[in-house]
Amino acid sequence: MAKKSNKTVYAVALTLFLGGLGYLIFSGLTQDSMYFLNVSEALAVEPGEVRQARLFGKVSPEGLVLDPDNLGAAFNLIDKMDPTKILRVEYRGALPDTFKEDVEVIVEGGLDPAATVFTARTLVTKCPSKYEEESRQMEQAKG
Repeated sequence: MAKKSNKTVYAVALTLFLGGLGYLIFSGLTQDSMYFLNVSEALAVEPGEVRQARLFGKVSPEGLVLDPDNLGAAFNLIDKMDPTKILRVEYRGALPDTFKEDVEVIVEGGLDPAATVFTARTLVTKCPSKYEEESRQMEQAKG
């Protein structure tokens, strides 16, 4: 009788495990998934098709408006591969110290199809020259 009881426990545990795994996979593939797009791809998407996205691009010197208290900015995001593709971004929140013209950024938020404005909830700057310099210094220290 103990053997049948153990098999039942294992069967229930396996069923619960597979059910949980299936739910995680299904929830990861729903419409609310976050897409990582460049500006050209975001502009090519049908309005309302992508509700959440991460966009990568460069801050244009033209149209940059900083909040006087450093709690947000409105700017044009330029596609890195095709500089003719530009998307307006509005961000409300503390700006990173490295945020400025011509810096590469990743913004996360949603696209308002009616206004063609991307409303960002998060903004992260990318500073490759700093990291490249640190990497070179580390390599020199090793060698």
